[in-house]
Amino acid sequence: MSFIKINAPLETGFGTVLSEPALTFIATLHDEFAGTISDLLRTRRNRAAEMNGGTLPRFKPETARIRADRSWTVAGSQGAPGLEDRRVELTGPVTEPEVVAALNSQAKVWLADLEDATSPTWVNVIGGQLNLYRAIRGQLPGVHNDNQPTIGLRPRGWHLPEKHLLYVDDNGEEFATSGALVDFGLYFFHNARHLISHGSGPYFYLPKLESSQEARLWNKIFVHAQNMLGIEQGTIRATAHIETITAVFQMEEILFELREHCAGLEAAGWDYLFSVVKNLRNSTDYVLPDRERLTMDLPLMKAFTDRLVATCHRRGAHAIGTMSNLMAEHPDEAFVAAEFARMREDKAREAWQGFDGTWVADPALVPAALAVFDAALGSRPHQLENKRPDVQVTSDHILDVTGLEPIVTEEGVRVNIRVAIGYMNEWLGGNGHVALENQLEDVSTAEICRSQIWQWIRHEVTLDNGQQLTPHLAERYLGEELAAMERRPDDHFDEAVEIFRATALGETFAEFLTMPAYNEHLVDRVSKTDAEVFVA
Repeated sequence: MSFIKINAPLETGFGTVLSEPALTFIATLHDEFAGTISDLLRTRRNRAAEMNGGTLPRFKPETARIRADRSWTVAGSQGAPGLEDRRVELTGPVTEPEVVAALNSQAKVWLADLEDATSPTWVNVIGGQLNLYRAIRGQLPGVHNDNQPTIGLRPRGWHLPEKHLLYVDDNGEEFATSGALVDFGLYFFHNARHLISHGSGPYFYLPKLESSQEARLWNKIFVHAQNMLGIEQGTIRATAHIETITAVFQMEEILFELREHCAGLEAAGWDYLFSVVKNLRNSTDYVLPDRERLTMDLPLMKAFTDRLVATCHRRGAHAIGTMSNLMAEHPDEAFVAAEFARMREDKAREAWQGFDGTWVADPALVPAALAVFDAALGSRPHQLENKRPDVQVTSDHILDVTGLEPIVTEEGVRVNIRVAIGYMNEWLGGNGHVALENQLEDVSTAEICRSQIWQWIRHEVTLDNGQQLTPHLAERYLGEELAAMERRPDDHFDEAVEIFRATALGETFAEFLTMPAYNEHLVDRVSKTDAEVFVA
């Protein structure tokens, strides 16, 4: 008989979330789907190897019939209370103060993020579930908003394990659980019925999808979970993040696989650019310039977002724009004013493109973003009627490198070092949402920073100071930046530097920054002395 073994202490209140029935539910999900997840991750690695070898992604001829068939649509917001109007969505971690601030905001939807904005410590993961459990039941002090945002949960991606909960199979072998199944399963098991009975529903955001097969797996999980709890099929609604270079070529197929549970697609700009670097890193054509030059106006980014809007609206799905992560709290008022002006301009471009809503990373940004979309939408909850017939995006448009001249500066290298090291230092300390370099950074920006340095070194980029970026020069800049960084007694700079060297300066490219950080550093900090076993 399979069961879940808790490999960490039960903090106060954790038993509410880690109940025996809930862990039975998690074990059953692993019985059914863990093997398929392993197969999909293997397929990912094979596909990545092909792209690293020079094979560019293209639209799949074998699914052309799905793209050509104009008869099918997705469930969208029909019958999904609280998802009709998504003009501004707030995203952030699930610590109690962040939950309270999010629920008190004017956002239409709050994305409770257990992925990029959360460091997956045991306390953050299970404590976050407990905070959501309490918030959904009105048990968190300090929430005073009578018009709270609709809640959606972003679980971790397929590649991320949860090593504090072990799946023990029928043969007694122990395996780390899937972070995605743990996050989804605990939230759905505890909250689905309560949300439904209070006029909302179990809504999810699906990160890091690379193919329609991965979307199909999520749909099977949704069907299975609803059957297990006796919940009507189609009650779950999911928004898929388009944040990988392969997913942009399969947007229509992803919608098709999720169609009975699909609410829309979201354009994740920084993750998308990271995916371009990661998968096309060996091509000289895709050497990216300084991060500040990477804007949504680049041809490949405009093609990506235009096609997303047109695809969504053709199929009845909401199209949600990319995240703004500027810092609203800053001592330089002129700087803040300029940043807000730039954000308003960016959101106006999204509204003009046809997006039905947008993302922000701070409650203080919500009013400004709302004003832009209020002006564009008026009383309409969305602009699904804007089908964008002008959009004719081909593979060549999506891969258009115009404007990507590799202009790399010494300061650009130094900024990337500071962000990657500074972020990992905070992440190892349990903070996944970090103010750095005048922006609110999460894993996606740390990933683009370290991957750019790896790519610049590999392609022997010459900086604006005339020097070629080599591992030796990068080490020199690293040492100088470290010497200037302020330290606290509880910092984790030594570990952060070790991870940076392995993922940015090493010979081989690490698929994800967080994998070695989690496996070699974060997971070992938890005492196992109070571990308990629940049998499923």
